[in-house]
Amino acid sequence: MECVFCAIVAGEAPAHRVYEDEAVVAFLDTRPLFPGHTLVVPRRHLETLTDLADGEVGPYFLRVRLVTAAVERATGADGSFVAENNRVSQSVPHLHVHVVPRRRKDGLRGFFWPRGRYADEAEAADVAARVRAAAGEGRVSGAGA
Repeated sequence: MECVFCAIVAGEAPAHRVYEDEAVVAFLDTRPLFPGHTLVVPRRHLETLTDLADGEVGPYFLRVRLVTAAVERATGADGSFVAENNRVSQSVPHLHVHVVPRRRKDGLRGFFWPRGRYADEAEAADVAARVRAAAGEGRVSGAGA
């Protein structure tokens, strides 16, 4: 069975990419909890966090942190929810971290959240462009030098 995230990483499947470098590709979730909901995946196919080599953990989560800050800035969020599933509830068996922009009283309760869709491709492209631009700024709020 072909991995859809590997196809996205290879440029063989469409996605609204918001950040990429030699280690990761980040793109908008096609069924976002809120606009800006982004997935951060390693370029190399790994199924779960426990498959990530020790030396890759730090670099991977530095990128997750960068994307988290970008999503918050781009969407004007009050904060974010950052999550990763291993096998259970992992709809695509390729390691990925969800970065979900949050606002106070946004209605999310527990782990049973309704998923939505972007109104159209133009809305998804606009959100992707804002996160891409924010990721290009490269700064993480509150991070040390």
